Amino acid sequence: MSADAPADGVALAARAGRWRLAALSGGQVISWGILYYALIVAAPVIAADTGWALTTVMLAFSAGLVTSAIAGVLVGRWLDRSSPRLIMTGGSVVGAVGLVIVSSAHDVPWFVLGWIVVGSGQSAVLYQAAFTVITRRHAADRRRAMTVVTLAGGLASTVFAPVVAGLLSVLDWRAAMLVLAAVLVVTTTPLHWWSLERVWPPRPPSPADEPRHTVSTVLRTRRFWALELSMIAVAASLYSVTLAIIPLSTERGMTYELAAWGLGLLGAGQVLGRVLYVALPHAASPWVPLALTAAASALTLGLLAVVPGPPWLLILIGIGAGAVRGAQTLVQGSAVADRWGTRDYGAINGAFAAPITAVTAVGPALGPVLAVATGSYAMMGLLAAALALVGLALARLT
Repeated sequence: MSADAPADGVALAARAGRWRLAALSGGQVISWGILYYALIVAAPVIAADTGWALTTVMLAFSAGLVTSAIAGVLVGRWLDRSSPRLIMTGGSVVGAVGLVIVSSAHDVPWFVLGWIVVGSGQSAVLYQAAFTVITRRHAADRRRAMTVVTLAGGLASTVFAPVVAGLLSVLDWRAAMLVLAAVLVVTTTPLHWWSLERVWPPRPPSPADEPRHTVSTVLRTRRFWALELSMIAVAASLYSVTLAIIPLSTERGMTYELAAWGLGLLGAGQVLGRVLYVALPHAASPWVPLALTAAASALTLGLLAVVPGPPWLLILIGIGAGAVRGAQTLVQGSAVADRWGTRDYGAINGAFAAPITAVTAVGPALGPVLAVATGSYAMMGLLAAALALVGLALARLT
């Protein structure tokens, strides 16, 4: 055996690790673009074609996101112990089936059912599932891997907002959904099947003096609930405004096409935010990154609410709000491991993320509902900024 053999083995393992991370990142771009952002872009077209209210369309989407939150608790437990290959590949197939059901819907209940099926698929392929895989696979290097994956995922709206708008310009929304379902299956199922582990290797034994955190012990702590409420406040404020960026922009006089590009650039802002996340003071107490993102949320959402224009300035502020949302995703993904370690991460993070996902699930509908209740999207933005300040006040307790 050559003395170079161990070095060759390390190099091969490193290349395999890079390939797996790249495949996971590619899957996130496509899955987020098709299972999430496509509806954000298509919702006004669907409402106009069917005669359903825009809030009805968005509430159906929210029903799917709530389903994703609930299913995510089980998916986290399964990913801790079972084959990520089978779970995430299956999630892609289920998500595509849901889009087929959506495309065939001629009444609201069938449309809602389609998004519930989509939500079941989302729970197995979007960030929470990917973060569990990363935490198990990369352990101490998880922060870098999460940043890489979410940098890629942040491009989803940038890539798919104009793509979906283009599809809707040449196809009706039903045909567009079928095309997207086919793209999802053809691209993400082989990525997940060939890049994910069939089974997890055994964990190394824990030191005898290392505390074992379980879901039941963590949920009994005040720190957990302060973290939960702070993260809910920040996430709800960000999602209610940024997912309503198209009607907020058109309220200020933008065309639909320009507003759709604004949504896409907001996604580019998420990439910027995830790059900046690397510069946050990670050596400081874990509450500091959360407090910084809460403060930045209040500032950018407040500016979106009070600045009347011109369009280029609103788009620039939207990019800033996207940057905050991008950083917030990583703050949330790291929160459990930073406080309670990586063992049983999937189970604990599933319980932690479920209420946040459920609250952000109503974000697409919450924006329009609050805008109707307050009389404008500008007032809705001010309420969201105030909610972010509540998250800032709670952050210190985490």
